Amino acid sequence: MNEVSIYRIYALRAMYLLVVVGLALTMWPDVFTAEKPFANWGSAQTVQTSMMGAFWLLCALGIRYPLQMLPILMWELVWKTIWLLAVPLPLYLNGSFDDKLIPNVIAIGMVVLVYLVMPWSYVWQHFVKKPGTAWSNTKDSAEQTTEVAAK
Repeated sequence: MNEVSIYRIYALRAMYLLVVVGLALTMWPDVFTAEKPFANWGSAQTVQTSMMGAFWLLCALGIRYPLQMLPILMWELVWKTIWLLAVPLPLYLNGSFDDKLIPNVIAIGMVVLVYLVMPWSYVWQHFVKKPGTAWSNTKDSAEQTTEVAAK
């Protein structure tokens, strides 16, 4: 009955915990020790900090609800993979890779851990194969959704 093994659940919890601890050590000290952390509200840094703060909070929820918060890890997996394929890979292939990118490539390259802990069969069953929510409230659409879900 259990779709995801307990070991995979704990691996997911460890991944969420890694993100929570990592951001707690790297991001939050800068926010709390800065004299005026959001003094320049228009800067890209404040946007990034706010987004990472939201990501941090949602990953904290993921420790308790690992499967329900999978879309957060999926978002991380997608944006990091896109960045790795779109920025450093072409630079490396055309010989213009800048060594200043190495820390970002290493940090973002840790996305490989998400690939390893992701319960891919669960993702397939619940995010690809499972019918979506009906677009209307008609009896026909509700019956169709129920019939497809029963299969």
